[in-house]
Amino acid sequence: PLIDQGSFAVFVPAWREADVIGQMLDAAMASYEGDDVHLFVGCYPNDPDTVSIVRSREGPKVTLVLVDRDGGTTKAHCLNNAYRALLAFEIASGRLFAGIVLHDAEDLISPREIGVFRENSVRFAMIQLPVCPLPKPDSRWISGHYCDEFAEAHGKTMIARQFIGAALPSAGVGCMFRRDAIAALAARNGGEPFSEDSLTEDYELGLRLGELGFASAFIVEADSSAPGFVCTQAYFPHELASAVKQKARWMAGIGLDGWSRLGWGRGWAEIWMRARDRRGLSSAVILLAAYLALVIAILLWLLQGLSGRPLFVPHGFLSLLLWTNGALAVWRLSMRFLCTYRYYGHGEAFRSAPRVLVSNAIGILASMEAVRLHLSSLRTGHVR
Repeated sequence: PLIDQGSFAVFVPAWREADVIGQMLDAAMASYEGDDVHLFVGCYPNDPDTVSIVRSREGPKVTLVLVDRDGGTTKAHCLNNAYRALLAFEIASGRLFAGIVLHDAEDLISPREIGVFRENSVRFAMIQLPVCPLPKPDSRWISGHYCDEFAEAHGKTMIARQFIGAALPSAGVGCMFRRDAIAALAARNGGEPFSEDSLTEDYELGLRLGELGFASAFIVEADSSAPGFVCTQAYFPHELASAVKQKARWMAGIGLDGWSRLGWGRGWAEIWMRARDRRGLSSAVILLAAYLALVIAILLWLLQGLSGRPLFVPHGFLSLLLWTNGALAVWRLSMRFLCTYRYYGHGEAFRSAPRVLVSNAIGILASMEAVRLHLSSLRTGHVR
């Protein structure tokens, strides 16, 4: 088969997504109008509601992929089933897709997405577009903190990462992998490009491609439609338990499993960025200690005031240390404010500072769950 440079496959894993998958597929086909795309939607035999909805949308541009065992399984397992369906489709059609695009069942897709991928796929084997969490009015704090974090990660960190030459991780949605890159990953992984023994297979994909010598890019392109640039928009968890569970998987996959699975790479830029990626657990411990120290300090000051003793005033090196930390905290909050403002405007930007407390609390809870997940995977030999 010959590669069709303008044709792209879109993988959408769907486990218990009956509430949203129909609307997502309808909106996706509207966004992809005029583009040469084919959607492979992975569903499970024991999820008849989702299967029924996807089957009703099957046609020239949508294929239902029944996963080879009951769900839920890992996202990577579902994607590997979609990859096998793609291989069969390519053999039957006599042509190879130019690339594979990843999306989730909650995603809103930009009409310019395929155009960006098509225009840049010759130069880059992996292309990541910005991801913009959609704010939920009834969850300004839990769901809203994703807005701040992604605005900073995709408005600053990914750009800096690209500038210093470090490998770019995939976000798992709004990303395109060129067909030859996917084939190389599959050849390296026993015929399956997505690592089923990883909690963060999407993050690993980008770094693995860098190790294989493929070029990646994070592309921000202006667009006339909201929010002003080509991106993927999606709703993120709006309940505490769901947010903790999701972030725990990220921490366990990147911060713990990543040490043994990916190593540290080569060169100062790669080592620095991988260390930065894995700081989540250590940051949670430091934050917990800092909050406890703050509570103890306030209680001591109150006791001193009630007892009539003069209040302790930091001086010397301790005073310098506190002022330095205070200045750095203001700098960090300012950067988050600016990034959130660029993506969402002043309303969400002003919430970003107090939302740091929510983000930190979720991070502390997620770190505990991440350790449990990691120990469980070591004990059982498989991810959950």
